[in-house]
Amino acid sequence: MIDNKLPNPFILERADPQITRHEDGRYYFTATVPAYDRIVLRGADTLTGLRDAAETTIWTRHAEGAMGSHIWAPELHWIDGAWYVYFAAGEAEAATADVWRIRMYVLENRSPDPLTGTWVEKGPITTPVDSFALDATTFAHAGRRYLCWAQHNPALPETNTSLYLAALADPWTLATAPVELSRPELDWETVRFAVNEGPAALVRGGKVFLTYSAAGTGAEYCVGLLSADADADLLDPASWTKSPTPVFATSAEAGIFGPGHNAFTVDEDGRDLLVFHARAYAEIEGDPLDNPDRHCRVQPFGWHEDGTPDFGRPLPEQ
Repeated sequence: MIDNKLPNPFILERADPQITRHEDGRYYFTATVPAYDRIVLRGADTLTGLRDAAETTIWTRHAEGAMGSHIWAPELHWIDGAWYVYFAAGEAEAATADVWRIRMYVLENRSPDPLTGTWVEKGPITTPVDSFALDATTFAHAGRRYLCWAQHNPALPETNTSLYLAALADPWTLATAPVELSRPELDWETVRFAVNEGPAALVRGGKVFLTYSAAGTGAEYCVGLLSADADADLLDPASWTKSPTPVFATSAEAGIFGPGHNAFTVDEDGRDLLVFHARAYAEIEGDPLDNPDRHCRVQPFGWHEDGTPDFGRPLPEQ
């Protein structure tokens, strides 16, 4: 079993968690809050310091119109000397609103410290097809910056979301036409809902990896993996290979259910860490969206001999 000295759970009631280590060594944490009404950040000089760090609300949902409900899955990124937060939102609840008109949005802060300065709305990320879209993440590789996200493909009405990839002209503007990298078509991707979502990028050992989460948000939720050669054309879907089985999934033995929507970071010694959310029980009473018990968890991971990440299994709470 992996030696994990980190508290588990790491932070309570924070789903879709992301921990990033800045170039100065400081750690930042963000996640979805159960009220779905704001974006929060924590900062600390150490990884474990995030647990008790003060939580700062950097942005609050609009009272009307777009960006008014379902504030989901924020991610913090440092790009070309500024901070950016990517998040998803629906419309504010009103007689004429569509709270499920979920789209992707971007905030910018040019302060060196994301907990200070001013966060400016840069607007929505416009995609060629105007459909349900969320879970934007960004990564740079070989001198080019990419955006990967989940979006409903109207040509596939039987599915919920596929994974798309495009190059960026700036942090909120696509430079290329999106390509569909993965759609939910395997048995484990279509339990309860047909979903590919929550992508996270990892570049290592001559490979580019994209993890993603699949299926419904209960115990069936799990992590899949796409792999491409680092020198391949990442915008060619043929460059990518999908793992035929989940690479991280429920462990009833450990008492951890529905692990997913992961991110990657490293500890102070440079050890690779998987950041994800999961519940400590299998059955959810009522609407899963009303359930706050998706806790942030962090555990180390290793590597298989073939160069692919070895996430192991979720570790029990301690």
